[in-house]
Order: sequence, then C-alpha cells, then structure tokens
Amino acid sequence: MALLEVSNLSITLKTHRGRAQAVRDVSFTLERGATLGLIGESGCGKSLTALALMGLLPGHAQIDGSIQLDGKELLDLNERQLCALRGNRMAMVFQEPMSALNPVHSIGRQVAEPLRLHQGLSRAQARARATELLERVGIAQASQRLDEYPHQFSGGQRQRIMIAMALACGPDLLVADEPTTALDVTVQQRILDLLQELVAEHSMALVLISHDLGVIAQNVEQLLVMYGGTVVESGMTETVFAQRAHPYTRGLFAARPQLHGSSCTDRLPTIAGAVPELVDLPAGCPFAGRCSYTQSNCFIERPQPRTLHQPSVAAPASLASWRQPHRVRCLYEQALKAGAQA
Repeated sequence: MALLEVSNLSITLKTHRGRAQAVRDVSFTLERGATLGLIGESGCGKSLTALALMGLLPGHAQIDGSIQLDGKELLDLNERQLCALRGNRMAMVFQEPMSALNPVHSIGRQVAEPLRLHQGLSRAQARARATELLERVGIAQASQRLDEYPHQFSGGQRQRIMIAMALACGPDLLVADEPTTALDVTVQQRILDLLQELVAEHSMALVLISHDLGVIAQNVEQLLVMYGGTVVESGMTETVFAQRAHPYTRGLFAARPQLHGSSCTDRLPTIAGAVPELVDLPAGCPFAGRCSYTQSNCFIERPQPRTLHQPSVAAPASLASWRQPHRVRCLYEQALKAGAQA
C-alpha cells in the first residue's frame, strides 16, 4: 500500500466574483521514501494542493475527491483527529516563516511543542531534542538561543527553525512549500541535503514545491507540472525535463535565464497572454488561448491524461514501484510532437 494516495482532488473557492475551481482533478501516488515535485507559476494550485494534504484549507473552500494516508481517508477526519496527525506523521514547511512562527513564544518552545504533544517528552527532554534539531539545520549556538524570539533571527534562520519544527517527530510525510526561498545558496544546499538525508534514513516521503527548476531537478524523482489548477504533465523528473511534452512545460523551460549561449541583451522568451482569473478559466484546457496550438475545441473539451511512455523495465528494483508513466493533458498530437522535436 502506498503511503499517500490522492485521487481526483478538486478544490473550489468562494470569490467576490463567484465560485472558482482552484484545483481540478489532481491525482498522484507517493510511496515511502519517494520524492515528488510540484512546479508551475504562482496561482496554479501548488500551495492549495499542499494545504489540502494537511487539512488546512480556508473554511470557505469546498474539497472533493480523496486523500488517503496509509489507507486512512483524511477528508473524513475531524479537526481533533487531524491535529493528532499534523506535526507527528505529516508535517509542512510553510512558504513564509515570519507568519508561520508565533511571535510571542520562544523558538525553543515552538520546536519542543510537537515533541511534548506527540511523543510525551518531558520539558527537559524536549528542550534537549530541540537543541539537537536546531543544530542540525545550522543554527549556531542553538542551546544559547532557545529562549530567543522569531524577530531576533534573520529570515533564513527563521526558515531553518520552521524546518526543525517540521522534522521534530520524524514525520512519514513532509510537505515543503518553497523551503529554501529565503536562504542563500550555501545554506539552501545544506537544507536540501538534510532533507535528502532524512528521506534516505527514515523512508520519509517528500513533496517539494518550488519555482526553481534546478532545485526540482536535483531533489525529486517524480514531477507534477501544474497550470490553472490542473496537472498538465507528470512523470519521472528526468523524463519530463528531457521531453517537455506539454506546450506549457516548454514555455516554463524557455523562460529560464541561460548562462551560456545568449547575449545579456537578449530578451527572455515569454508565454503569450496573461494568466486568467480562476473564475475565467475555460471549461476545457486551462492553457487554451495562451497556447500557440489552440483550437476551438480546446476551450470546451477538457483533455484527459494520455500516457506517452511507460517507465523503463530496467529500473532498479528499489525504484520500480516509484517510477510513474509520463502523462500529459493535451488534445492535439501536433502539439505533443512539437515537444518531441524540440
């Protein structure tokens, strides 16, 4: 049985212009010790998907589908039952550390809280363990800084404190939403290495959300490309990066700054048009109108995922159950062939 199974996840939000489907029919499976990346521009549904996994969607959100952790349906649990899982079996590193940390409690108390709540450690034991966790994420003189408050730390240090909190109880599932945004390159690599160590040591499953394609390429085995609340392409990271079948995926890669092969005065390619409001998304393909291959059917007919390639049978046995087929949502073979020829 897979650790995490998400099936047909859809999230509808109330807006001042009416109801908007912010996430549409997202499905994926994550085994223990596996890593999954979510990429896409802001507003594509990445963070909402993560919040849905943790049961932290806003009260006005309507959620449909299924989210199962070890076969237990999370959407059927009440808040008390979810609290028993959060910080214990599943944890999340939030995108903005200053708003996620409590400004009126010391960082030592905040890191120690899940240890006392879920593992029953004494105050002294939890404090000692909190010191170890802070040291592991690179907080210097951790034992002397336990009684300091979030405003006394830099943005990068606050991010590391949040990671220490999330890792405190050794969760089975860690959801990391842009965990290295506020960190310099050296510290960023240290944190990413730490996450990989924990995945290997404890068979922890990792869902990593990032705008940085380099971070995704180096740290996750599976990948979901999202646009307009829909997974437009998915598969093993190496396959998706190499083939880039969906026109949106190709647009993302084309917009990356290149260190070699272009003049500093060259303009970066851009995707035509602008991201529509959620309530204005077409009933069919969310990328319709911005895609150069758009046909009239694209606005009204929702593409179903089609499998382009099955995973290699030559994959190591330890990875065989993790390897996902390469799938893409697009109506027209011509658009997909353009990716194969690029």
